[in-house]
Order: sequence, then structure tokens, then C-alpha cells
Amino acid sequence: MHAVRSLSTVAVALAALGLPAAPAVAAHARPATTVAPAVAPAPATVTVTGAGSASAAPDLAVLSAGVEVTEKTADKALAAQNSAAEALLAAVRKAGVADKDVTTEGLSLSAVHQDEDGTAKLTGYQASQVFSIKVRAIDRTGAVIQAVVDAAGDAGRVHSVAFDVADAGALRAAARDRAYQDARDKAAQYAKLSGRRLGRLVSLDESDGGRPRPVPMPVAAFAKEGVPLAPGQVQDEVSVTAVFELR
Repeated sequence: MHAVRSLSTVAVALAALGLPAAPAVAAHARPATTVAPAVAPAPATVTVTGAGSASAAPDLAVLSAGVEVTEKTADKALAAQNSAAEALLAAVRKAGVADKDVTTEGLSLSAVHQDEDGTAKLTGYQASQVFSIKVRAIDRTGAVIQAVVDAAGDAGRVHSVAFDVADAGALRAAARDRAYQDARDKAAQYAKLSGRRLGRLVSLDESDGGRPRPVPMPVAAFAKEGVPLAPGQVQDEVSVTAVFELR
């Protein structure tokens, strides 16, 4: 009762001074409550992998060839290498290869040593040059190789030949189509097995299958002229991981 009288006295004093009275204090304050919105359950999903491949006959051959000579002195080795390389390039041009399709991949000059009684003795110098040659008239690949060997003679070197497609993007697109369809077919089957319907695509990740690579397929066309070769086919592969909703 004493506390109540004190508060009343203060209120009277404030009123006498023309000041507003302090707000009344609630006897029992209750904290505000917030109702959380209902959260919809996460939809069921299925994760599948799909694989697709596509192949095509190559329309491009990439030849790695060059020259290599050994002489007593460095100057003689370089001169002999230059002469053999010029003969090789002239033969390649004559065979129908454009200058833009010939690139120097490597050029070297090194000393040659021979072991004599445990001592390395300098015997000469070796000079070499390697070219990357694109043959777009693929049926002429064997003839181009033969021309390289004939022009460079004993100095000629043929390291490798690889077959490819000029438009690798089209081959990749075809493999990608088949990989996605494979993944969707699998997801649809799982949806049916679980008594549901296939929903929207949630995510899709692609794994690079690497550069297109040749697969064996005997071809006798190159035996008609020059060195016989079998280009086979070029194949590309794509793998995808897909997540679909199940309804």
C-alpha cells in the first residue's frame, strides 16, 4: 500500500507542474509470439548418370614428320638440315598441302658423343626439325607421306599420323544428346518403378570424355597410292549426372 501511495503522490506532483504522468506499468507483461510459416517438404528426387557416344569418319589427317642429320661440325649439320627441310616442304606443297597447314613443332641442334674407354668423345653434331602437317584431302595422306620420304631421303623421319574431324563440335554435340537422353530414360524408369511421374530437371553435370580418339575400322582406300593407311573412325564420349524431381 505504501508503494501505491508513493506513485499517486508523484502523479499529483507532476499534474501540479503541468507535466504528463508516466504511463502505467502493466502488472503482467506477456512476450509477443511469432508463428513460423509452414515449410513445404522437399520434393523427392532421383539421381542418374547417362553415357553417350558418337562416331564419324575422319576428314583430317595430322602428320608428324621431319628431318634429322648428323655431321662433323655444327655448321654442316645445320646446312644439311636446312636443305633436307626445304626439300620436304617443297614436296608437301606439291602434294597439295597449304602453307597454313604446316607448322614447325620442334628444332634442335645437339652434340653427339661416343663412349671410348670410359671417356665421352665428341664425334659430331645432330640437327633436326619436326613439322606438323595437316592433310585435309584425307585420301591423299598416304601420298603425302610417300612424298616426304622420297624428298628427304635418309634424313626423312615420319613420327606419327593421327586422324581427326575438322568440326569436333558437331561430334561432341551428338554425343551430348545421347548422354542426356540416356539419363532421362533411366530417370523415367525409376519414376515408374516407384509409382511416380518424372518431374523437372533439377541439375545436370557433364564429365568431359576427353578429345575424340580413333577407333579401329579397316579401310583400304589408302593402299591405292603411296603408303597404305587405315584411318578408322573418330569417336567422342560424354557422361552426365542428372537430378530429376519425382512427382
